[in-house]
Amino acid sequence: MGKRQQLKRHFGWFSMLGVTCTLTCTWEAVPILLVEGLENGGPGGLIYGFLYCWLGTMAIAASLGEMASMAPTSGGQYHWVALLAPPKSSRFLSYFTGWLSTLAWQAVLASGGQLVGTIIQGLVVLNHPTYDYHRWQGTLLFWAVILVALFTNVFLASLLPKIEVVTLAIHLAGFLAILVPLVYLSTDHSSAAEVFTVFTDEGGWNSTGLSFSVGLTGTMCALVGADAAIHMAEEVQNASTVIPWTMIGAIAINGTLGLAITIAILFCMGNIADALASPTGFPFIEIFYSATSSAGGATAMTSIITFLSVIATVNSLLSASRQMWAFARDNALPFSHILCRIETRTQLPLYSLGLSVTISYILALINIGSSVALNAIVSLVVAGLYTSYVVPITLILIKRVRGDPVRWGPWKMGRWGILVNITSIIYIILAVFFSFFPPTAVVTPATMNWSILVYGVVVLFSVGFWFVHGHKVYNGPIMEVTVEDVIGASSGQT
Repeated sequence: MGKRQQLKRHFGWFSMLGVTCTLTCTWEAVPILLVEGLENGGPGGLIYGFLYCWLGTMAIAASLGEMASMAPTSGGQYHWVALLAPPKSSRFLSYFTGWLSTLAWQAVLASGGQLVGTIIQGLVVLNHPTYDYHRWQGTLLFWAVILVALFTNVFLASLLPKIEVVTLAIHLAGFLAILVPLVYLSTDHSSAAEVFTVFTDEGGWNSTGLSFSVGLTGTMCALVGADAAIHMAEEVQNASTVIPWTMIGAIAINGTLGLAITIAILFCMGNIADALASPTGFPFIEIFYSATSSAGGATAMTSIITFLSVIATVNSLLSASRQMWAFARDNALPFSHILCRIETRTQLPLYSLGLSVTISYILALINIGSSVALNAIVSLVVAGLYTSYVVPITLILIKRVRGDPVRWGPWKMGRWGILVNITSIIYIILAVFFSFFPPTAVVTPATMNWSILVYGVVVLFSVGFWFVHGHKVYNGPIMEVTVEDVIGASSGQT
């Protein structure tokens, strides 16, 4: 793709599967994000909503994987947009997509630190009921998690491929370590009718369908992030084949485990009201405690999820820094000449790693004043990433429908491409739309979903910065080959 090789290609199939599975961390995220689906949709909504989101996410992974096979670069979405968009709009659309993806990945990183910090505080509440909860303590824990991620990315970088294989094994074993005691020790099991046919509308929407749709946000978050593999493309051997299969494999594995843990929790959770009213702030901790009748047992089970969430944060920094580095390499960010540097001894983008950590540290400070404000920022994850997906998918669909010649990579969907692309686009549009809804129909400043405001600011900033600065310095991905060498050079299969 005309890019000079600057990073070590030391990741293979299993190590990249480890990165993608543990970063997406679906089965770990399902219990954490359970409350949204329980309040809006209920047990039935969680199960059927998961199946719906799993299908949509698989379509996205296939669509992105096909383009990653065509052009396996760390820039990913914005690079493909530059190749696929009409010449007149190519630079702007590529720039806009790149900013959305870059900022969304910073939100992914911050969300990991925030979640781990608050889960640890929840465990303290479980074991020490008199603990006086303070947000500044959560901020310190947030910082500690990000610091662990930085240490691992810098000082253990050469060991990361092996570490990822080990954490993949822990990801799979940890699932069984929670599923078995949850099912075996729980004495209060719900009936099949209560799990598969009960829908709730605690948000006061007066519509089961609308309530169900609003409650999907947690499940969407639990499945998003497979494009992490794309941003590691320049560190992967045989990337044009490994990246697509890694994304598909990760969604298949995580979707299976996520659905299983969803059903298990719903059968074993007991009284929904008690779980939602947990003093820990996390219903899943209360469910574990109820199942084991032991604070120690619940702590052990929660610690597995906490550890794997730390690993997810490590991999979030890995992907976020590569996305930032790639965008800076193409002169799209302020101080690009610094952020694009690769430290010669380690062959790592240390400046992009450092800035990503700094951004998370600054965002963590917001939590001291308002957890609502921080939640609004990290909620950019779904809308930001999904928007960065829909632009290149729409462009490749247009080429398919028109019958334009495209030079495909070794991994392609062939005749199924149009159907899969359309499924992806419809799913993304609905997902982004409902991700802006608050959890209740009647809102207060504390319960309002401010993500639409944050998303609007990001979109306006991306567009505004293009007119102020971007159009002067950004000419699309800097390549040593022409667009014609990649797109339209052959008739290929469409």
